[in-house]
Amino acid sequence: MPLVNLKKVLSESIEKKYAVGSFNAANYQGVEAILSASEEMNTPVILSIAEVHFRYLNLKYFIPYVKNRIAQCSVPVVLHLDHGLSFDTCIKAISMGFSSVMFDGSTLPIEKNIEITNKLVQIAHMANVSVEAEIGHVGGGEGNLEEGSEVDRSKFTKPEDAEIFVEKTDVDALAIAVGTVHGPYKGTPDIDNSLIKKIRNTISIPLVLHGGSGLSDDDFRNAVKSGINKVNFYTATSIAAVEKIKQIINGPKKVSFPDLTKAATDVIKEIIKHQIEVFGTKPLKL
Repeated sequence: MPLVNLKKVLSESIEKKYAVGSFNAANYQGVEAILSASEEMNTPVILSIAEVHFRYLNLKYFIPYVKNRIAQCSVPVVLHLDHGLSFDTCIKAISMGFSSVMFDGSTLPIEKNIEITNKLVQIAHMANVSVEAEIGHVGGGEGNLEEGSEVDRSKFTKPEDAEIFVEKTDVDALAIAVGTVHGPYKGTPDIDNSLIKKIRNTISIPLVLHGGSGLSDDDFRNAVKSGINKVNFYTATSIAAVEKIKQIINGPKKVSFPDLTKAATDVIKEIIKHQIEVFGTKPLKL
């Protein structure tokens, strides 16, 4: 199955009211868990590599492996740059063969965010690469695993800003801030579904929910029903894999390192399969 871009994978998601999961990989095990889960569920998937995870990888060798593995898949797969923090990083990803890139200019003034995103879109579209951007700001961080992060309602996406941004950039998908955080929550998640609906009724492109870990199944289902089409999900799989490894290490038997990595991979795969079901992802024919 050929590598596809984000626009293609999300092409039916608005009309059919489902979301496609964007799952991060920072090693071989993550890639195998994501792709095998999607194949077993017979659904498209977005395999994401975040710029903050580049430090774990030798991209020169890792990306060719990922692309070759995707080429052998039986379902459509997007290779997506998650949270590219600069224009140059996004261009680098395009040159390496990513089929989709996210430029995260959410901390910039909206005018500067529009300027950089518009420039990136013009280049990316010539290479048949999709572009995701963010308006509003989803706070928190995956490194803050102990305390978690609180939601800042002052950074929520304004529908009027989303409308202007999409009109001026021709971006393919828009990440919005509606009550999630990256990494664990501090407190109880409270997603503003009425805001999602307002934005959905304002713009016609797919909407993205970042910071999916920590939400309940009902939270996800309601968000998708309200208009979300792509869900980023990583921290929960990472934590679950570590907990599984700790459980085995603290057990009565000695184990080999491959046993640990296989157990962690299996845990990640089962979580992803569950999330695919919760998101309501539908098969996509190319």
